[in-house]
Amino acid sequence: MRPVALISAAAAPILLIGGWTVAESLQPPGFDPLHDTISQLAALDARDRGVMTTGLVGTGLAYLCTAFGLTEVARVGRLLLAIGGVGTIMVAVFPLPADPTAHGVSAGVAFIALAAWPFFAVGGSPDAPWTVRRPFTIIAGLTLLALVAWFGAALQSGNLVGLAERIAAGAQATWPLIVAVSLFATSRRRPAAADADAVR
Repeated sequence: MRPVALISAAAAPILLIGGWTVAESLQPPGFDPLHDTISQLAALDARDRGVMTTGLVGTGLAYLCTAFGLTEVARVGRLLLAIGGVGTIMVAVFPLPADPTAHGVSAGVAFIALAAWPFFAVGGSPDAPWTVRRPFTIIAGLTLLALVAWFGAALQSGNLVGLAERIAAGAQATWPLIVAVSLFATSRRRPAAADADAVR
C-alpha cells in the first residue's frame, strides 16, 4: 500500500462530512439536513455554495488518490473506487438546478460505484486483513448497497431524504479508510514477524 492511500482515505470523510456540516451552518434557518440533500448545499442558489462544492471535489480527489494507493486491493475494486471519485467530482461540476440530468447521472454513478467496490476489493495476499477477504467484502458491499437503496426509496417517497443520503454517503466515505487502516496495520506487522522469525 502506498502511504498516500492512508492520508487520502482519512481526508475523504473529513472533507465530505466536514463540508456538509460547515455548509449547513451557513444556510438560512429553513434548511433542514434531515430532508434537504447535500447537493442543495452546492446548488447555484445555495448560500456560500463554494464550501460544499470544495468538499465534493476534495472528496472525489481523495477517492482517486486512495484508489491509486491501495495496491494490495484487486484492480477492479480500485477502478470502481476511482469511478466513484470521478462521479463525486462531476456532482460538483454539474450543480443543481442548472443541469439536473447530468447531476443525477453523476450522483448515481458515484453512489453505485462506491457501494459496489468492496465486492471486488479482495486482496491477493494470504495474510490480507479481514477488510479485503470474503465474506467481509460481501457484507460491506451489501451494507453500502442497502444504504443506497434506502436513499433511493427516500427520494421516491420524499421522507428523510437528507438523512438517508448523509448516512449512505458517510458510510461510503468511511469504508475506504477502514480498509486503508487495516492494510497499513497488516504491513506494519509483517516486518515485526519477519524479525521474530530471524531471531528464532
